[in-house]
This record gives sequence, structure tokens and C-alpha cells, in this order.
Amino acid sequence: MRKLALPDEILLQIDKPARYIGGEKNSVMKDKSLIDVRFVMCFPDLYEIGMSHLGIQILYDMFNSFEDTWCERVYSPGTDLDAIMREREIPLFALESQDPVKSFDFLGITLQYEMCYTNILQILDLSKIPFDAGKRTWDDPIVIGGGPCSYNPEPIAKFFDLFYIGEGETRYRELLDLYKKDRAAGVSREEFLHHAGQLPGIYAPSLYNVKYKENGLIESFHPIFDDVPKTVRKEVVEDLSKTYYPTRPVLPFIKATQDRLVLEIMRGCIRGCRFCQAGQLYRPIRERSLEVLKQYAKELIANTGHEEICLSSLSSSDYSHLQELLLFLIDECDANKINISLPSLRIDQFSLDVMNKVQDVKKTSLTFAPEAGTQRLRNVINKGLTEDDILSGSKMAFEGGWNKVKLYFMLGLPTETEEDIKGIGKLCNEIAKVYFDTVPKEKRNGQKIQITASTSFFIPKPFTAFQWAPMNTQEEFREKAYQTRCGILETLNQRSIKYNWHDTDVSVLEGVFARGDRKIAEVIEKAYEKGCIFDAWNETFHYDKWLESFDECGLSIDFYTTRTREDDEVFPWDFIDIGVTKAFLLREWKNALNEKVTANCRAQCQGCGAASYGVGFYCPGGK
Repeated sequence: MRKLALPDEILLQIDKPARYIGGEKNSVMKDKSLIDVRFVMCFPDLYEIGMSHLGIQILYDMFNSFEDTWCERVYSPGTDLDAIMREREIPLFALESQDPVKSFDFLGITLQYEMCYTNILQILDLSKIPFDAGKRTWDDPIVIGGGPCSYNPEPIAKFFDLFYIGEGETRYRELLDLYKKDRAAGVSREEFLHHAGQLPGIYAPSLYNVKYKENGLIESFHPIFDDVPKTVRKEVVEDLSKTYYPTRPVLPFIKATQDRLVLEIMRGCIRGCRFCQAGQLYRPIRERSLEVLKQYAKELIANTGHEEICLSSLSSSDYSHLQELLLFLIDECDANKINISLPSLRIDQFSLDVMNKVQDVKKTSLTFAPEAGTQRLRNVINKGLTEDDILSGSKMAFEGGWNKVKLYFMLGLPTETEEDIKGIGKLCNEIAKVYFDTVPKEKRNGQKIQITASTSFFIPKPFTAFQWAPMNTQEEFREKAYQTRCGILETLNQRSIKYNWHDTDVSVLEGVFARGDRKIAEVIEKAYEKGCIFDAWNETFHYDKWLESFDECGLSIDFYTTRTREDDEVFPWDFIDIGVTKAFLLREWKNALNEKVTANCRAQCQGCGAASYGVGFYCPGGK
């Protein structure tokens, strides 16, 4: 009989106790006496957010398919349980076995969002694992990070033994075998990390030295040993149709943030938006076969009780068999009373026809992401979306019965002018005009056009064309949000337009973490000691404590955010090879400054470098 780590008296006084008891349907239990390697997978945020993450589900399925390995899960305790665990000295535990995290061989932490960095320290702290990786012994698990933020691991390198760079399906088996071999041979922890750092896709921070110039820039970054690679190359799954996929996902006891089945149809994106990190990181473009997806869909529906299935990709419209897949899903889901969610669709006649078939009579909102208010700025960011595309798509939608439109923009993009900012309101106004011109008054049934414009603040990210770009200050961001609001209020159809904008403080910190170096770890640790945790949540975010931490560490926020990088600057992440070359990204940066549009992958290969993997739907020689 499995004993819970938390007694009933605690479970009865905390919010959502089901977060912590495990035992969900499709969760995996194994006999510990038959297991060689115990791996606990962590998402450093609340259970209901982590349970929505497809990457962890894939790795959980993969690890547990190994007979010698048992993978369990752990998430950040809510602030109420966090306080109780500290007061009563209860160690953080895994959900399946309820055993302390410290007793595992590996602690794998998914790095999905920079503002979860203090939660990583929460996980280590509650697990009684030293923050400094160099102070750990074999009594501590090997702490390994992966996910989007691992493509610049330097701000949190101090806290990790290893990072897995790339897609997790390819090299973990080798790493686990190496671990078993080295533990049996009685080697030291340091020797194991040295051996692990020689595996493709594995980065061991302790094996590399950073040398700085007097001005704070990086002079050099190099391995300590000759047998450790100077660059770490991203791991890529060559054939998505022949890899792991969770067709029996763990079903949470409470409603997850994204409470639905997920069908990943492809990886990568052809569009080449210059601000988009994911579009570069996940190249080359690879698709899952139609027959495999049909089989996955059937199994997912049979093995779960979800009422919605979502197609997952960066650009669903670009999947080459989308029409056939959707026709199959419409029949399959209708028979099982399951809704279909279609994010990342380009709004054209085909998409609208499909949405008419899969949505209820009550139309939900249509979403466009113009990102910029003028065509000039959309050319700068290489968005590949014209005003005519937006207006004609809106017209078709209004003719089809929709009357709600959501528009997403960014403020602070490189070369942005006052005209670009005012263009946001003008574009919203034009869409409203299309509605009134398209839908006669007698056919509106008392409904009004509802346009919601949302702006986020542009944050330059590694491995994008804009990694050289300066970021706006808080004051500039706030002024631009004010100008946007004023521009909307000046329009004829202002009553039909609602405006939302993001918080500036969080954006500035995200900008620091995104392009930060190893010196930032001290700030993160200092802020955590001051009580910073769950920084992605407004109610628990304390910007003043972060400012104090930067001050006490003698580091400048502006150094990481507002300065323009020179073409030849050594970036903290330059030792990572994602296939897409720095030369290509620099060329795209110059194209952006010259307002020059670059064709998408399907129209013409631009020689980004991703073809070096020998695969890719649109890469020369790829498959």
C-alpha cells in the first residue's frame, strides 16, 4: 500500500490537495526492486500548468518504456504548501512513489519560461539539494535541464549538472547507460559528468570556462579538457513517425490549464519570423505521417476521457496533409462527441470552412497575430502577413457568422516608429469597418463587432535575427502602450475595440534572463533568498526585490537589455549549434534593418544551415 508523503491534516488545509497525491489514471507504478535508474521529471510551476506540457508527457512515456528505468513527476508546491513544508521540514517528494526527490538518480527540470527560474531554486531547496552543482555528492541526484530556455543555459548554469540540448527522444538512453556503467565502476561524480559531457547534445557547465573582458563582454568560452567538444550540437529526431508518443497520457485529478488531448502533427515552421525563437530552434521542418496521426488519435480517444483534441504545431496550416487529417478527425470526433481545436491556422477560405464544421453554432473568436501595425514593420519582422490578408480573412469570417476578433501585436520591435504604433488602432478600425460593410444591419441579430487588441513587449531572444537588437526600457514600453491606447481612442469605431497590454516589469526581467550570462545566477539566488518565487504570476511578483538583488550584485539591467550588440560580439550561447548558423541570422538582421522580406522555406530555401541534419521537409536532400 502506497503511503502518502502528506498526512490528511495537511491535505485538508491546503488548496487543491489533488496536486500532491499522485495515483492518476495512466500514471506508471513500478517495482523499485527491479529498477536500476530512478528519474523524476519536474515542471517548475503548479501541477495544473505542468500537466499541460506535452514535452514532459513524451519523456515520461519514453523513460517508462525502458524496463530498467522508472520515471516519476514533481511540480512546484503552491505557496500554501511551500510554507508548511518548510515549517515542518517535509522534503519535496515525487507523485508516484511519494519518495523524496533527493533519493532519485536524476532530477530532470523542464525549462519552458525564464520567469520560472526562482522556482528551480524552490525545487532544489525543498529537496535539500545544494544550489551550487559543484557542492553536490553522489547523495544528490544529477540535475539536468532541457527545453527552450536551455538554448541559453548560462544564467542558471550554476544550478545544473547537465543540460540536454535539443529533442529528448534521441540521447537519453545513452546517458542512462553511461550512468549505470559509471556507478558500477565506482567513478566519482566529477568523472561521470566529464564522461557525460562527451555525449552528443549534452552540456556539462563545469567542463567549460568563461573569460570576460574589462567591459563585461565575453572574451572567450572554451572547454577545460581536450576531449570535451567546443560546441554542443542540438539533437534532432529524424523521423517523427518512428519515435515515442504518449497515447496513454496521465489524466489529472483536477482541471489542467489545457484540459485536452494533444496531437503533435509537425515540428518546425516555414515562416521565418525574425522575432520568433521557436521557429529557428525547431528547424528543420518535419512532419508526422497521416496514417500515424490517425492511429494516435484513435488511441488517445480510447485511452482518455477528454472532450477536446488539439492539433499541435507552430503553424498547423502548413502541414501538408491537413485537409485529409481534419476530414478524418471530424468523423472520428463527431462519433465520440469530441471537439477539435485548431490553433495556428492561417485564416483563409479552407480554414473557415473547416471551423464551420468543427465549431458549435455559437462562434468563438478568430485570432490573428499581425504583430505590427503597419506593413513596413511587418516586413521588418518578416511576418509574411499583409493587411489585405487580414482584412480579406476578416471579411470571410464575418460572412461565415463570426463577430469576434482577437489581434496580437508587439510593441518595441526594432525600427518601430510612432506611425507603426498608431497603425495598431488604424488596423483595428479597418477590421471594424469591414464588419459593418459586410454584414447588413438586419443580419446582425443585435450583435456588435468585438475586437480585442492585445500588445506584449518585444523581447530579443537567442538564436533569432533580433538577438543583436536593443530592448526598450520600461518607460519606453509604458509610453508606447499609452500611445497605442490613444491611437485606438482616436478611431471612429473605438467602442468596438478593447485594448489589453502586458506588464513591463516582468518583460524587462525576461529580457535579462533571455540573453544573460553566468553572472546572472548570483542575482537569481539573491532574489530567491529575498522571497521571490512564482515570478510569472502577478500576485507573487516583487520587482522591487529584483532591483535590490541586481544592485547588491553590482550588475546593470541595462547591460543585458538596452544596448545594441556588435556584429562580432561573443554571445553566452554561441557554443551551442542549432543547425541554423549565426551567419544566416546576422544576414537576416541586416535584411530586417533594410526592410527586406525573406521568402519562406516552402517558396525558396534560404540556406539557414538546418539542412546539415540531412532531414527536413523543405531542405535540399531532406526527407
